[in-house]
Order: sequence, then structure tokens, then C-alpha cells
Amino acid sequence: MLGFNGTYFQPDTLQLTGIPGMQTGHAWVALIFCTFYLISIIGNLSILALVVRESSLHQPMYYFLSMLSLNDLGVSFSTLPTVLATFCFSYCHIGFNACLVQMFFIHTFSFMESGILLAMSFDRFVAICDPLRYATVLTNSRILAMGLGILAKSFTTLFPFPFLVKRLPFCKGNVLHHSYCLHPDLMKVACGDIHVNNIYGLFVVIFTYGIDSTFILLSYALILRAVLAIASQEQRLKALNTCMSHICAVLAFYVPIIAVSMIHRFWKSAPPVVHVMMSNVYLFVPPMLNPIIYSVKTKEIRRGIFKVFYKSQS
Repeated sequence: MLGFNGTYFQPDTLQLTGIPGMQTGHAWVALIFCTFYLISIIGNLSILALVVRESSLHQPMYYFLSMLSLNDLGVSFSTLPTVLATFCFSYCHIGFNACLVQMFFIHTFSFMESGILLAMSFDRFVAICDPLRYATVLTNSRILAMGLGILAKSFTTLFPFPFLVKRLPFCKGNVLHHSYCLHPDLMKVACGDIHVNNIYGLFVVIFTYGIDSTFILLSYALILRAVLAIASQEQRLKALNTCMSHICAVLAFYVPIIAVSMIHRFWKSAPPVVHVMMSNVYLFVPPMLNPIIYSVKTKEIRRGIFKVFYKSQS
């Protein structure tokens, strides 16, 4: 945008958009998003409360699950204010600095989720490949150190992003393509040399998603080798069953990311609604699905839920 002296400047506010082509159906979209938020917030809070309350769940696997639930709450609360404002109250403006803050937290929590899923894969690797040392390897202090390490890694790698955006002039309008702020969206309306932003963004993606997904695949290759070495078919199935919840959580997180990348790479002429919907799936579906996945697939979580429900009925 041009200032009075002909120079480019940063707008005071940015305009958020809903879903292209669905301006008249915002009531239904708002209902869907509110349902997603409700399931995500109640589900993840329930997981956290259950792990804290039930002493039988004070184990490494459930500590990592608590980290995942806490992070999913962070993802939900990062997008909630602007999404509800856009679809429920038709208020589509956000301050420039507030947009940078939201962008930072959305990306930070997304990258943290990848690190937590990697830590959970390590938990399953130790539990299956070296079960006798499980309690001595995954001590409370080490679990805490892993959690803090994931937080520090995500925070430090994402911390330069707001400053890299802040230095840029904006001349291509102030309209973003989502109901929340993302770095790629801001790059589309920024002027000047954005190569540093793009290169650093690629580095962060490779340093987080690329490395994390590689080690997750490696851990499951080692797990599969250990499982195939078990003589009893019943024991093999039992060992694999302990990994199913985590495998589903990994797929729920990485499949939308891969789909978004493939669409941007090979289907650049796709309608805007496709890009927006895939981005929404990437941010809204994993926090909603994870509590459901672990409630359905994990016997101890189901038992804890039934126990709490039975006590409340009594």
C-alpha cells in the first residue's frame, strides 16, 4: 500500500476472509467450526483431566499424550478468536501486530505437534524394542526435558518469523485468504525482497517436519522389525495394537500437510476454496481427532472415562 509520500508502508489492519464462494452460508460454516472447537476443547481437556486424576495413567505414554492434548488446545485457541469473529460476527479485521502474534503461535504449535509425535514414536520404540528398560529410559525428568526441548526448538526456530515479516513493505492490498494469519498468506501481499522469508521458511519446514517425519518412519521400521521377530502371532498383534493410536494421530497430522504441499506444487490452478479448505483441515482436524482416536483405541483411556462416568452417575 502506498503512503502519502509514495513509499510503501505496513497497514494498520489486515482483512481476513472466510471461505470463497460461501459468503451466504456463513451461519452453517460457523456452526461447523464451533462444533470442531467444542469437540477439540472438551476432548483435550478431558484427556488432561483424566491423566492428572487417574494414578494408573501416570506413565510415559500418557504424559506424552498430555503434551499432545495441551498443544492441540494451543492450536485451537490460537485460531479461535479470529475464526469466530469472521464467521459468527462478520468482523473481518485484525491489527497488523496482532496478526504477527497469531501467526507466530499458530506455526509454533503446529511445529510443536510434529515434535511431540516424534517423542511419542520414541516412546513406542522403547516400549516394544527394549521393554525391560522402558521405566529406566523414560524417566519423569527425561520426559520433562524432552517436552522442554520440543518447546525450545519450536520457539527459537519460529521466533524470527514476525521480525522477518515486520521489515517488509506491503503494496498488494491488505486482504488475506484465511480467517487467521499464516506466513504464506502474508508473503502474498508483501512487497520487496521476500527471498529471505521463503528460504528461512523452507529451512524451518525441513528442520521440523522433514527431520521429525524421517525419524518417525525410522522408529516404526525398527518397531516392525522387532515385531516380526516375535514368534507368537497373538503377541505380534498385541504389540502392533499398542501403536495404532499413535499411527492414526501421525496420519491425521501429516496427511493434510502432504495434501496441502501437493496441491500447492502440482495444482496451482486449483480454485481458492480448495486451498482454504485444505488449510482448515490441516489446522482443525488433528486437534479434534486426537482425543477421539485415543479414547476409542486406548483401553486405559476408555476405562478411565467409564470410571469417571460411573462415579458421576453414582
